[in-house]
Amino acid sequence: MDSTKLPQRSATVNTIATTNTSVSDDEAIPDSDMSKTTNILLERLQAWKHMCGYLENYVTATHKVQRSQSKEFEKILKTVSEPLKEGHHFVQGENGVAGLFHTLRANTQGIADVHLETEKSLKTVVLPILERLHQEIKSKAKELRQGAAKGSKQVEKARSSTQKHIEMLGQYSASFDSPMRGKLEAAHDPYLLCRGTYHRLNKQIMEENNHLQEMLQIQNSFAQFETHILETVQNALNQFFQCMGAQSDRQRGIYASMVSSAQQIPPDFEWANFFERNDASLINPNHPPRSMSNIGFPNQDHRATKPLVDGMLERKSRTMMKGYSEGYYAITAAGYLHGFKDNDNYRREPNPDITLYLPECTVGNVDGLKFTIKGKDVSGGKVGTAFALNTELNFKAHSKNDVDKWLGALTSAVSSPSTAESQPTSPSVSRQVSGAHVSAPLAHTATGTGTGATTTSPTTTASQQEEGVISPQTEGTVAAAPVQGKS
Repeated sequence: MDSTKLPQRSATVNTIATTNTSVSDDEAIPDSDMSKTTNILLERLQAWKHMCGYLENYVTATHKVQRSQSKEFEKILKTVSEPLKEGHHFVQGENGVAGLFHTLRANTQGIADVHLETEKSLKTVVLPILERLHQEIKSKAKELRQGAAKGSKQVEKARSSTQKHIEMLGQYSASFDSPMRGKLEAAHDPYLLCRGTYHRLNKQIMEENNHLQEMLQIQNSFAQFETHILETVQNALNQFFQCMGAQSDRQRGIYASMVSSAQQIPPDFEWANFFERNDASLINPNHPPRSMSNIGFPNQDHRATKPLVDGMLERKSRTMMKGYSEGYYAITAAGYLHGFKDNDNYRREPNPDITLYLPECTVGNVDGLKFTIKGKDVSGGKVGTAFALNTELNFKAHSKNDVDKWLGALTSAVSSPSTAESQPTSPSVSRQVSGAHVSAPLAHTATGTGTGATTTSPTTTASQQEEGVISPQTEGTVAAAPVQGKS
């Protein structure tokens, strides 16, 4: 089957004992999500919002105490006396936001005289800038919260669907290996479940990668947004300085020091230091997106998921006018022949167009590249199967090698005993098979070549009856070995 091959696990020997227990290099359902990134970015926006709130309180208190003397000016100092909330997000030194607020505290202590005429200017010029910035930060946090929640729901939904299918694959793969194994339903064929898991895993990965890209875009926008914050703060403080310019030279020098402290912060200084300190929590911009090529899941290499034979065959339409049409067919270890339009696991759900349970079918009419299979199409599930009639399907291979390969696999599958779901068999227990579950007839063995070939019919031996296998002869039916057809 032409499908994406996942890498072998380097630390595990590929045996039946380790198939179900080994861990792939990249898990199908990872434990990690984007919540850690979302939370730390929301916390950082909260820090900026509180920083902006500090400045708003500072200016508000300033214009209120302009009427008062130096005793009243102590109220301003109280607004910035406490450390910044989420202060660990900022560089703890004189060159960052923390240093800016240290300067504010120190210089505010030196302001003793305040002029009432500056009150109006502070209320109409400086505060609106900080209030708009405060609102921008709140809007940014709301946008991040809504975007992350929407993407997370889609990823969780896709992961839940994949996990459910992986669990079904594990359940029926284990049932297939059980010594008490009965007949599997077509829908529970590990081969189909494996292909369905590929389909859902591919959809999950697309959702995860889309969410990753959305979060990465939001994360990358923080550098530009924080540049805007710092530029806005610088502008607000510059306006604040202009408002206070009419005061004495000493007051002018104090406020100039505040502005200088803010303007000396490079636009990317805080973000670059924050990214360096929290690189383990933030998304690496160079991290490659997930790919099917390095992802595995339990039982993906189970022997029941591997077809005995697969490839392209032509099947004659049941209507006389259409002739043969090509499709992709696979004989599975569970004894089914599944037919599909193609072997693509990703673009659409791999539901078979036709499914035959080969132990209940007969193979015959071998003619060169052509052969027939007679049996019930069980692709419709239990309800459809109950009303399905035996149908003879005509197939044609592409070459002599292909027809020999298909007939060999069909013969082996048709000759296998048909086991009812309610009567699981054990290799160590002998039983007599009822007429309703007699295995398909064996092929006539052809001896010699050409027109002089003779046919012998196998007879039922005592050992076959003891093992629960009865091989009656059916006239004109081929089931046990490839028959030399007409060239």
